[in-house]
Amino acid sequence: MRANRLKEIWASGRPVINGWMNAPGGFQAEIMAGMGWDAVTIDTQHGLTGYSEMVAMLQGISTTATVPLVRVSWNQPGEIMRALDAGAYGVICPMINDAAECAAFVQACRYPPAGYRSSGPIRASIYGGADYLAKADGEMLTIAMIETAGGLENLEAIVATPGLDGVYIGPSDLSLAMGGPPGQDSQAPELLAAFDRIMAACRKAGIKVGVHTNSVGYSQQMIERGFDLVTVGSDVRYLMSGRREAADMRAWLDKR
Repeated sequence: MRANRLKEIWASGRPVINGWMNAPGGFQAEIMAGMGWDAVTIDTQHGLTGYSEMVAMLQGISTTATVPLVRVSWNQPGEIMRALDAGAYGVICPMINDAAECAAFVQACRYPPAGYRSSGPIRASIYGGADYLAKADGEMLTIAMIETAGGLENLEAIVATPGLDGVYIGPSDLSLAMGGPPGQDSQAPELLAAFDRIMAACRKAGIKVGVHTNSVGYSQQMIERGFDLVTVGSDVRYLMSGRREAADMRAWLDKR
């Protein structure tokens, strides 16, 4: 079976750099995956991607060595299993509030007896290999998002969930849950203290911890802080950066 390179990267002691996709498109995913990320996450929660588009994007990513991840829209077993069957090598699940929700998520990613994932890896066995069913449980990553008041309150029980591989922090929702404003790359002391608490709990439980960021500088800061995975930026942000060139051209034309 195709090995999950993210596990190999972590075993070597290096952090994972992750790209993020909110806009649908197989060709765009192929371009994004070719940029040099360790992983690319297809966002089906806040992104604009449907199931068929997600499959095409997974196919685009698979032309490279980049590891395909999917953030599902909710903790729904059918949706989680479809993402895995389509070839995702890890699932990020939002809004995990307690240990019971986390256990349900993890078990949806594992075949019996470890879980209740249904057998039907229609594309996953093509991408992963003929022995996918026998070895998938050891390669698929289960990553729970901590971003709610309940998730923070039940943090220690969540990270102790058997089979959980990691936690991913959603800073905007976590800040809202703590009474602060939404936004990325915050330097608010209260939020950074929550980051440290989550990281310490993950370290104690022996699992990985990642965080969503919006810039190279903040990603570097979070790696120095001890995070195992950082999302450096998204396809939409990179497209929007083209506004500067459009503005420069407009200003030049206006001066002619």
